[in-house]
Amino acid sequence: MLRSGELCVCQITEVVGLAPSTVSAHLKELKQAGLVTERKDGRWVYFSLAESENTRSWIDAALSPLTGDPQIETDDVLVTELRRLPVEELCRFGYEAAKARANTTGADR
Repeated sequence: MLRSGELCVCQITEVVGLAPSTVSAHLKELKQAGLVTERKDGRWVYFSLAESENTRSWIDAALSPLTGDPQIETDDVLVTELRRLPVEELCRFGYEAAKARANTTGADR
């Protein structure tokens, strides 16, 4: 999901459906392995793929057998939708509430 850019921990948590502490532990391991980098912005922690060419080629090789996988495609759609929601609202209220708030705000415009 990080192939398309950085994501906040709460966005990643929403996609994988695990507890934030579990996601954070996995992200810590990926960071220690040099596969991802983190950026803090106030209360929010964002992760992205490391910029090294080795990292990109390793990720591409690992994911190439999954081309067309329905779960990957579903996750990609969800990531696109999560990117449209304000991170502050997603992390504070959760996906459904943030989505409803965004739809209400958009309808008022």
